[in-house]
Amino acid sequence: MKFSTLFLAGSSLLSAAVVQAHGDTIVPRSEIQRRDQLARRCASAAGAFNAKRMAKRSTPTERQATTAPEEETHYKSIQNETCVMTPEVIMGPYVWPKSQMMRTDMSEDQPGVPLTLDIGVLDMATCEPLQNAMVSLWHCNATGDYSSFEQLDENLTFQELKDKLGLTNVTYGVTDLHTDNTTWLRGMYPTNKEGMMEMKTIFPGFYAGRAIHIHTQVFTHWTLLPNGTMRSGDLVNTGQLYFDEDLTQTIMALEPYARHTQIQRTGNDVDKFIGGSMEGGYSPFVAVEPLDGPGGDVAKGMVGYITLGVDTANLSRPPNYIEPDSPYEKK
Repeated sequence: MKFSTLFLAGSSLLSAAVVQAHGDTIVPRSEIQRRDQLARRCASAAGAFNAKRMAKRSTPTERQATTAPEEETHYKSIQNETCVMTPEVIMGPYVWPKSQMMRTDMSEDQPGVPLTLDIGVLDMATCEPLQNAMVSLWHCNATGDYSSFEQLDENLTFQELKDKLGLTNVTYGVTDLHTDNTTWLRGMYPTNKEGMMEMKTIFPGFYAGRAIHIHTQVFTHWTLLPNGTMRSGDLVNTGQLYFDEDLTQTIMALEPYARHTQIQRTGNDVDKFIGGSMEGGYSPFVAVEPLDGPGGDVAKGMVGYITLGVDTANLSRPPNYIEPDSPYEKK
């Protein structure tokens, strides 16, 4: 069983002139077109990068498969739909650097279907794998809660939450909304010399107003603090990863996901941010295969492949990561 989808019409969801980035900054159409040209130039390299990692994992030992090696299947051709050459998208209100720890398993004690993310990072300036890039990931649990924000109501949209709390001005990554010190389903790890990293987690759940997604940020020139968090780095990409709707329906029918019945899940077709992630033909959808091999059961666990195309010439410096005396630095 393999889930992957190529979305071709994502850019039609946006206006003809601009797209929204980070919730505040307007990215000019000329900049989107420039990034699109980079993505197209690196498309074959990105597809081959994904295929190489998939082939490497396609052994009974790596995949925990029960079939013989000759029965294994993996992508034999370039799968460009598994590459996300992302423009900048919103980081969301639940980013919290103090809880981002360097590790390869961020699931902690959270129940859910096991998900191993195989992430490659490609430098669009060279079309080559980017080594020693810190990939930071965070997402909600099976019933929609985020660690560090457990006391906030996941059944309210963020606008409804702001109204409830009496908030008017919120800057993502700067405004302190955290309610606790939990760290589950948050983690980061640098890419190896082959430009890839691996993170164990669980399949995400959902919360009000958003399709199921995983937040990503990629940094270069980062510095690791003694407590395992990161204080500095050049932010080269902020993105979100999504999953095929058929796969999502399969997982949401399982426990503990199925117990989240207070609100209706937002599908991919109506999520207001997916369009921005697909501007210019980019695809932020993770290609998924069962962990127990071809024909296996995704409910027992899955491997998700994605290649993140980053523009190392497009650096931004968020204050929560750059300033040495930032209140976001974990003590």
